[in-house]
Amino acid sequence: YRIVKKELVAPDIYWMEIVATRLAQATKPGQFLIIIPTQDGERIPLTVVDQNTVTGTVTIVFQVVGKSTRYMAQCAVGDSFYAVVGPLGKPSEFIHLDLPTLRNKHFLFIAGGVGTAPVYPQVKWLKERGIGVDVIVGARSKELLFMVDEMRHVAQECYISTDDGSEGFKGRVPELIRHLIDNEHKHYDEVIAIGPMIMMKFVSQCTKDYGIKTTVSLNTLMVDGTGMCGACRVSVDGKMRFACVEGPEFDGHLVDYDEAMRRQTQYRSFEIATETPTHQCKLASAVSTVIPSLPENTKQRVPVREQAPDVRITNFEEVSYGYNQAEAQQEAQRCLQCKKPRCVAKCPVNVDIPAFINKVKQGQLLEANRIIMQDNALPAVCGRVCPQESQCEGDCIVGKKGGAVAIGKLERFVADWAREQHLTTNIKSTPAKSQKIAIIGSGPAGLACAGDLIKAGYSVTVFEALHKAGGVLVYGIPEFRLPKAIVAHEIDLLQQQGVQFEMNTLIGQTVTIDDLLDKEGYNAVFIGSGAGLPKFMGIPGETLNGVFSANELLTRSNLMKAYLPNSQTPVFVGKRLAVVGGGNVAMDAARTAKRLGAETYCVYRRTELEMPARREEIHHAHEEGIIFHELTNPVAILGNAQGWVEGMRCVRMELGAPDASGRRSPIEIPNSEFTLALDAVVMSLGTAPNPLITETTHGLETNRWHGLVADEHTGQTTRKGLFAGGDAVTGAATVILAMGAGRKAAKAIDLYLVGQS
Repeated sequence: YRIVKKELVAPDIYWMEIVATRLAQATKPGQFLIIIPTQDGERIPLTVVDQNTVTGTVTIVFQVVGKSTRYMAQCAVGDSFYAVVGPLGKPSEFIHLDLPTLRNKHFLFIAGGVGTAPVYPQVKWLKERGIGVDVIVGARSKELLFMVDEMRHVAQECYISTDDGSEGFKGRVPELIRHLIDNEHKHYDEVIAIGPMIMMKFVSQCTKDYGIKTTVSLNTLMVDGTGMCGACRVSVDGKMRFACVEGPEFDGHLVDYDEAMRRQTQYRSFEIATETPTHQCKLASAVSTVIPSLPENTKQRVPVREQAPDVRITNFEEVSYGYNQAEAQQEAQRCLQCKKPRCVAKCPVNVDIPAFINKVKQGQLLEANRIIMQDNALPAVCGRVCPQESQCEGDCIVGKKGGAVAIGKLERFVADWAREQHLTTNIKSTPAKSQKIAIIGSGPAGLACAGDLIKAGYSVTVFEALHKAGGVLVYGIPEFRLPKAIVAHEIDLLQQQGVQFEMNTLIGQTVTIDDLLDKEGYNAVFIGSGAGLPKFMGIPGETLNGVFSANELLTRSNLMKAYLPNSQTPVFVGKRLAVVGGGNVAMDAARTAKRLGAETYCVYRRTELEMPARREEIHHAHEEGIIFHELTNPVAILGNAQGWVEGMRCVRMELGAPDASGRRSPIEIPNSEFTLALDAVVMSLGTAPNPLITETTHGLETNRWHGLVADEHTGQTTRKGLFAGGDAVTGAATVILAMGAGRKAAKAIDLYLVGQS
C-alpha cells in the first residue's frame, strides 16, 4: 500500500495515489475504502476518488481532522500505509440502470468541500457512457476549492458556489439550486449530494420543496467498515440502517441528519482512552494470587494461579497464569484413562484426551503436543476460551464425584510449553496435490479447515477482511483472556505448513466467490466468515451518543489497541456503563470497560443461573467488581439535551414457563420501572451473519436466521463446490464448535476433490 503520488490541494486537504491492486480492479462509483495508517492505528473510511487498473492504484482525498489523518498527511511518496481495505459499501444506484434510462434522466450532482472527491468518479463514470450531468462544487471560499478543472472536464455544466462570493455564485449551495431551477429554468430528475452533513441536510430540504429525488452519501463514523461493529448506524425513515452494509447512499429526504451529525462528533473530545481522566489501565506488572504448594490430596483438582482482582482491573495482562510442569503432572495423575472415554466424544474436534494427558503425567511433553496437534490446530486458544465445563470436562467420570480433570488447563499447558520451546508442528504434509482451495475468514472455522487441508496436501489460501488474521479470536476476545501473541503463534504454525493468508480482502466486494472459482482457479471454497453483524433491541434511545455494540467496544480495544498509550483509536466508556446481555461477549465487554475506568453494570433479563456465559467468566467478573442487575430488562435509553446517554429505564422481570430453548421465559413485573444513571450503554445481544457473501453469490440458500444452509456433517452448501461452517451457518457459537465444523468440511472437501479428479 505504497504512496506513489501526494499533493496538497487545499488547506489541510491532501490528494494521494496508493498502490492497492485488488481494490483498483473492483471499485465502482459510490464505494469507499478503509485505511489503517499504522499497525494498531484507527480504521479511517475514505471514498475512492479514482482508480487505475493498469498501475493497480487508487486515489483518495482526505482532510486533516485528528491524530490519524495528521499522521497520514506527514507520510511522503514512497512511504506505505499498514493496510487498505475495500471496496466497501454498495455502488451508486444509477450504475444498475440501462443506458436508455440514464439518457432520459437529468442529474444534478452536489459536491461540497471534501465531497468533491467522491462526486468526481460518479460523474466520470457517466461521462464515459455519454451521459452529461450538471455539477455544483461548493465551498466556504475560493481557497478551499479543489478538483474544479477535473470536474469541468467530466461535467456537462460545472457551477461554482462560495459562501463569500470569492469564486462563482455568492451564496450557499441550496440557494444556487433554487437559482438554477427558478431563474435558469433547469429541470432535474435526481440530485446526488456528497459533502458536509449540514450541507446535505439543507440540500435535501431544498429539493424536497421541488419534489426532486435526492440521494446522499453518509460518511458516518466507522470502525471496521464491513458491518461488524454497528458504529455506522443511521436512522432513515425512522429505521436503523447500517451505512457500511446498506449504504453509504440513502434517500436524502428520509435521513435523520441531526442524529447523524451528533454521532459524527461522538469521539471528538475523546481522542484516545489514555487521554481521558477516568482511564486507569496502567499495564502494570502482574502480581499473582500465589498458591504456596500443591494439594496434598491427589484427588483434589489442582487450582490455577491468577492475578489478584484488585491488580488485574488496572491492566490487560492475562488473568490466569496456567499450570507449571509440576502442577500439570499432578493434575494429569487424576485422569482414570477410561477405556471408553466420554471426554473424547464430547470434544468437537475429537482430541485423544486420555492419550495426551497420559504423556503429560509421564513428562513426555513433546509427544503430548504431537497427539493434540493431530486433531486441534489451535490448542493454546482452545485451552483458554473453550467451555470445557459443558464439553469434555462436562462428561469426565472423575467429575461425577468431585472436580473434573482440568482438561482445558492441561491442553493449554502443553501448547504453551511447545510455543516456549519454539517447536514447529512436526506434522509432515502428504505430497502436494494440484488443486487449490480458498478459505473465507481466518476465524476458528477457517483456521481449522485450512490446517486439515494443508496436511492433506492441498494449496490453501485464507482470505481475511480485516488487517490481522484470527477473526473473532483477535477482534472479539480481550487480551486478558486470550493474549494476541498466542493467536499469532498458532497462525504462524499454519503458515509454516504452507497456508497462505491474504489480509484486507472482503469477499463479495474486493473479489467475489465466482471470481475465485472462475478467474483465479480455486477448485473449492470454504466459507467461515462468522457472524459479526450486531443486534440491537429496537428500543428508544439506541442512537444516542454513548450507545455502542459490544463488537465496537471490543474491536476498538482488542484489534486496534485503544487501551494503549500510543493508540490512535478513540474509545469512550464514561464513568458509569451498562452492558446489556449475559453471554461471554457481555462478560468480555463489561470486564474491558472496567479496565478502562468505568463503574460497570451487567443488565440481564434472566438470573445468573441462566446466563449463557461460562461460569469462570461470570466468577471473574464478580471478583473484578462488575455489578449484576439480574431479572432486569431495558425499555428505553435516556439522553440529555446534547444527545448523550444519561440513563437507562428498566423494568423488573420474573421467570415463567420454559421457552423454546428450555430456559424459563422472563415476564415483566407490572409497575416495576426504575432508572439506572449511566454515561454509556453497550448492547451485547448476539450477532447475525453478514449478508454480503449471499448477496453476491448465486445458488447459496440461507435460513430464517440468515445463516448459510449447509449439511451439518459435511458443510456442503446448496451450491456445488462451496462448503461452509461455524458461525456463518449456526450463528454465534463457541470457538471449538466452529473448529469442529471446519474439520468436517475439510474432510468433505477432500472427498469432493478426489471425486473431481
